[in-house]
Amino acid sequence: MTDARERWALILGASSGMGEATALALAHAGYRIFGIHLDFRAGLAHVEEVRAAIEAAGSEALFINMNAADDEKRATALAALRERFDRSRADGREPYVRVVMHSLAFGSLVPFLTEDPKAGADRRKMEMTQDVMANSLVYWAQDLWRGGFLGQGARVFAMTSEGSSRVIPSYGVVSSAKAALESHVRQLAMEFARLGSGVSVNAIRAGVTLTPALMRIPEKDEIIAAATRRNPTGRMTTPQDVAATIVALSAEGVDFVNGEVIGVDGGEFITGS
Repeated sequence: MTDARERWALILGASSGMGEATALALAHAGYRIFGIHLDFRAGLAHVEEVRAAIEAAGSEALFINMNAADDEKRATALAALRERFDRSRADGREPYVRVVMHSLAFGSLVPFLTEDPKAGADRRKMEMTQDVMANSLVYWAQDLWRGGFLGQGARVFAMTSEGSSRVIPSYGVVSSAKAALESHVRQLAMEFARLGSGVSVNAIRAGVTLTPALMRIPEKDEIIAAATRRNPTGRMTTPQDVAATIVALSAEGVDFVNGEVIGVDGGEFITGS
């Protein structure tokens, strides 16, 4: 049966990297895009380029520049989305959020053990990273469900990485957040299923991908070299690889994939060297 509802995608981290690529791919697939991003003056010109590209695809772009981990700002953002949905309903359409992508990459890239306490992990850095990169998924899912935004067949995708189970000197704080994120995905998947909500939740584990987040990691050169060497395809993962996967997994008939960590890396993760 064809889904005649008005499909929206909520992209957390919509202005760059995998979030940007997925927003564009979903726009081309007929989704309207509600993008949450955090950019300062230097990045706002690119945000406008992303919005223009979405509109050029014949879609609609509703973007909000905010900290996605802030409770009050999340409430304000969802109020704006509700107002937009009310306009659609007034015109006789049935809007819902079919795709949620959690692609927030803002955390502390420091080792645990440093002689100078200020140069290493501390409570503030650990809690901030965990809150943004892991716990915020739960809070957005709660508010979207309680607010009636998620319809039957909705898909939630959280972006994880090999760092959830492998170690890099500066990645320990983020690694712990990614491990927690995968745990949150499993818990949400189980609870949504038991509610009969029709909502599935999965993690996407992309291979090493050239994104602004990667370029902030101190060991980026070694990571890129290792990924290029290990990947049996002879190339790195691209944001477009991730976007195409999310579009495919959001299609009709794929609802029974739930609670999984899905690798999108050309075989990089399973290849030892």
